[in-house]
Amino acid sequence: MNFISRHLGPDATEREQMLAKLGYDSVEDLVDAAIPQKIRAEESLQLPEPLSEDDAQAKLRSYAQHNQVLKSFYGQGFSDTLTPAVIRRGMLEDAGWYTAYTPYQPEISQGRLEALLNFQTMIQSLTGLPIANASLLDEASATAEAVGLMSRAVKKGRRVVLDSRLHPQVLTVAAERARAIELEVEITDVRDGIVGEDLVGAVIAYTGTEGDIFDPRSVIEELQTRGAKAAVVADPLSLMLLEAPGEMGADIVLGSSQRFGVPLFFGGPHAAFMAVSEKLKRQMPGRIVGVSKDADGRPAYRLALQTREQHIRRERATSNICTAQALLANVASMYAVYHGPQGLEDIAKRVHTLASSFAQAVKDAGKELVSEEFFDTVTVAGVDAAAIKSALQEAGYLVRTIGDDKVSVSFGESATQGDVHVLADAFGAKAGDEADFAFPEGVQRSEQPLQHEIFNTIHSETQMMRYLRKLADKDLALDRTMIPLGSCTMKLNPTAAMEPISWPEFANIHPYAPEETTAGWRELIDELEGWLAELTGYAKVSIQPNAGSQGELAGLLAIRRYHVANGDNGRDVVLIPASAHGTNAASATLANLRVAVVKTADDGSIDLADLDAKIEQYNEHIAGIMITYPSTHGVFDPEVRDVCDKIHAAGGQVYIDGANMNALTGWARPGQFGGDVSHLNLHKTFTIPHGGGGPGVGPVGVAEHLIPFLPTNAADPELDATEATPVGQGVPITNTQYGSAGVLPISWAYLAMAGANGLADASSHAILGANYVAHELNDSFPVLYTGNKGLVAHECILDLRELTDKSGVTAADVAKRLIDFGFHAPTLAFPVAGTLMVEPTESEDLGELDRFIEAMRTIRAEIQEIIDGDVAYEDSVVHHAPFTAVSLINEDWDYKFDREKAAYPVNSLRLNKYFPPVRRLDEAYGDRNLVCSCPPPEAFDIED
Repeated sequence: MNFISRHLGPDATEREQMLAKLGYDSVEDLVDAAIPQKIRAEESLQLPEPLSEDDAQAKLRSYAQHNQVLKSFYGQGFSDTLTPAVIRRGMLEDAGWYTAYTPYQPEISQGRLEALLNFQTMIQSLTGLPIANASLLDEASATAEAVGLMSRAVKKGRRVVLDSRLHPQVLTVAAERARAIELEVEITDVRDGIVGEDLVGAVIAYTGTEGDIFDPRSVIEELQTRGAKAAVVADPLSLMLLEAPGEMGADIVLGSSQRFGVPLFFGGPHAAFMAVSEKLKRQMPGRIVGVSKDADGRPAYRLALQTREQHIRRERATSNICTAQALLANVASMYAVYHGPQGLEDIAKRVHTLASSFAQAVKDAGKELVSEEFFDTVTVAGVDAAAIKSALQEAGYLVRTIGDDKVSVSFGESATQGDVHVLADAFGAKAGDEADFAFPEGVQRSEQPLQHEIFNTIHSETQMMRYLRKLADKDLALDRTMIPLGSCTMKLNPTAAMEPISWPEFANIHPYAPEETTAGWRELIDELEGWLAELTGYAKVSIQPNAGSQGELAGLLAIRRYHVANGDNGRDVVLIPASAHGTNAASATLANLRVAVVKTADDGSIDLADLDAKIEQYNEHIAGIMITYPSTHGVFDPEVRDVCDKIHAAGGQVYIDGANMNALTGWARPGQFGGDVSHLNLHKTFTIPHGGGGPGVGPVGVAEHLIPFLPTNAADPELDATEATPVGQGVPITNTQYGSAGVLPISWAYLAMAGANGLADASSHAILGANYVAHELNDSFPVLYTGNKGLVAHECILDLRELTDKSGVTAADVAKRLIDFGFHAPTLAFPVAGTLMVEPTESEDLGELDRFIEAMRTIRAEIQEIIDGDVAYEDSVVHHAPFTAVSLINEDWDYKFDREKAAYPVNSLRLNKYFPPVRRLDEAYGDRNLVCSCPPPEAFDIED
């Protein structure tokens, strides 16, 4: 069988049964009826013939072999690390972890929430601050987020100081993002003190990009005395030995957790972190995991402060982050659990000792050290940098040159004393005995961090293997059940595509390795970008943005900079339909664009009359419009070309959100039916797994006239962060030129194995599955919006509002009751309150679709019992769902329904039953009692 036949859920017989229910003779007939002819592709896709799974892996192997894996001593924010095999196999490569969705339904997400809470607890302990988030996207954008946070906290300030000792890529990204929100940026060595007024704060490097360490207390105190905030960028491994910045008074501490077991991955995905003081907790970007309690009063985890989720806050958002790096944060947290505080301290001391041994050798040889106070990075000045780098590269080593006369050597976990000898020899030095360069007085860590029991009990491989399994068993992921989430496309992540990401020739490449050593990566990326441009109808695609939200920001900045470059400075209004993804409005805000909302018509399409009114109202101020297509209402709007034409006539640009490309790929191209720019979600349509909330990749594609404004390389030595990037070019979005490159082989393999016809088949079967579910459930839960001939696109919205009025049962109640059937809930209350949005994807077979339909019909019958007066809502099984195994054997069963109805509402569950680990969470309690670190073990005592 070819790949696509394995990827698609329904076989030929099932497909015929589904089509018969819908009244169509073929999938092609269904698609012809559903997708408006006026948007259909003008010609067939020009993609290579599909490869078999074996042939695709062989091609990937050839690309991998074109890379040269050098021993990485480069640093600059990316460190050599060792991923423990038990974590690599038991988490990074385990479908129970990588196919899970963002934990918005906490009752079925307790395992991944616990792992993320471990991450937060780790960061809180290392940084010395009380609140940490559950990961951000990368160190550079996290620094930009910190700048935004400081500007919100210090509303009167308009200047931010960036320490010139930050890594170059951090400086360029943070500076441009700060300028986008109209902050004045000053880049200076903060060791010389802070001058000037009107400050929101400063970002301080601890340690510097050349390895130097200084005590930041005086700078922090100076900032706070003047009413400004102090943010510190720190290396988490160094904080095993260096004093916590929070103990020094820092308001914010951030950085990358990459060196805690996450491969270099040619630049990402890597989980960044941020911790803040108590006063800033409600303004911090990103997700926070908190501890609440369930209906039985037992501790349970959830996402805390959920109103800060940016797709909810829309244009009032303080960040556009939706996808984070959850899977990578979990890897980092397990690395800390596995090694424990003593193991991490030993690694940190060993790294520092090797760096000291090298420093002593080159110093004894008469070379100049930039600083004799360092943790892992030693920079040598006054040398022939190019010659040393070349000699070491010939020997299989990668070091960093800074200018013509400096070489920086950064030690990682796998470094040995033998490496010290090779490195020293390149400097004309001879390594001797171990040395130990002291840290500056006052910055040595006073107490060992990570004293919670979770970091002090699981150190054998057997324990870790079982802990990972125990956590995964608590959760519902795609390896157990369909995840019918509208707008999120939780489809199959092909194993053949997943395997190559951990091959050393892909995983162990530093993002700043010389081009001649990364030919394989560049060939793969060039091919992938070309395929994506072909699929979308755009002139060029950049895969740099490392989340859909970052792709949105990149696209909007391209639009804004295009207008400014043309002298249209006043074009600062972006029109956004009321039904749009919430991150659209958040991204517009970060791009310093004003948002004007366009109403939705009764049929779910854009209200053209209101659009005309908005165009007349804002006229020459219109920068563009953001359209999600098909719309988040689950329909193909036949008027989309008319909308695009109206915006173009008004002088604006059209941004088409590609989150729903799973209904278009192979059939229609946004760049041909009116789009000027789109982002795609490789973690949706193109099979990169969601990973419990990330990684994601959000490539941005543009028409010819916007190519100059695509994202640029943050580490480009030609960029000068002290000056604003010229308006005629793009700005960097993420740490590295290729963003989360490490997961790109997944989408490459999917496209290579599917081919043009396979991609069209995937889209058509997604449309088939959605229409089958809509048809079968419409009598129980009316489908809110339909398009041509009563059809939906790849998802449908089930309307519960009338049922809620009659019974009291809410869409949230149905979501919780579905847990008892072993299903993840559909998307709740988006884009319409009181509804559920269902997207089955093309990967689900008829048996799984029918199992979901049976569950929904059974719940509908339970609702009818309330409507008929047979049971009160407060006494109903729906109201009290879900039920744990413990609750079902409790002697005090005082419900008006029996245990069998609670646990086994349909017969098939007797053979395969999932029990959630907790009952329904008390969300209000969690918000009133904010606890965001690991509770003590006794809190879970079942006897309490």
